[in-house]
Amino acid sequence: MIGRLVRAPRKGSVVVIEFSDGMHEYVTTPVKRVLRLAGREVFYIETVNSRYRLEVRGREVAPLDGAVGGGGGTP
Repeated sequence: MIGRLVRAPRKGSVVVIEFSDGMHEYVTTPVKRVLRLAGREVFYIETVNSRYRLEVRGREVAPLDGAVGGGGGTP
């Protein structure tokens, strides 16, 4: 499954992943443990009910001016 991680996983919080269609999201049970492979963006997340392998492949960069969309025109 490929999606956007809403926030970094941390103990006691749920993990929320938004899918690219903008219509669906996946929410886990609360996180018990987060392990990271040294030197890689691969995480193993253990929740109350399950275990997950999470690989971070890229990061979205928020626009500096906070604008949404892009018109490219002159104001």
